[in-house]
Amino acid sequence: MSENLDQRHRGIIKKLVLTVAGMFVFAFAMVPLYNVLCEVTGLNGKTNSSAITHVPEGMEADEDRSVLVQFVTRNDPQMPWLFEPMERSVRVHPGEIKAVNFRVRNDTDRDMISQAIPSLVPGLAASHFKKTQCFCFDQQPLAAHSEQVMPMIFYIDPSIPKHVTTITLSYTLFDITDRVSGRAGEVAAR
Repeated sequence: MSENLDQRHRGIIKKLVLTVAGMFVFAFAMVPLYNVLCEVTGLNGKTNSSAITHVPEGMEADEDRSVLVQFVTRNDPQMPWLFEPMERSVRVHPGEIKAVNFRVRNDTDRDMISQAIPSLVPGLAASHFKKTQCFCFDQQPLAAHSEQVMPMIFYIDPSIPKHVTTITLSYTLFDITDRVSGRAGEVAAR
């Protein structure tokens, strides 16, 4: 009887170990799967993460309508920099190329590296919001007590649904200095 009980315990332990391992693999795989899903569908307002190298040939601005693009910035709690848009909002005709600037200031006594992560609302507009240049594509080093203006150039694809009249582009700035190995020394050289 006790041998039969030991076998059942071993079976239960094996199932529990396999369940925990399966949960770990599932949790680990969720982030890349979620990112792919968001990129494909435009869910969660994820915008393009690399530059659009060219504006579609023959694209013309739709002068009959405009979209209000609002800019919101915030810092991760561990990021002590000032981070702000130089314009809180702009009106853009779909198909019109627009440039806006953001300001960062490192008031700390140490050189740091940041990374900005964008999000866009409504999520439906994410696939129509095209950035040709953005500070969010790269890590941004900044020396202690320095300030920098960071440009972002974009256009809104004219195929954006007509009921989308306002887009809010939000950036969260993160301190990635400790995560970037071997790059901290390059900050002072720039």
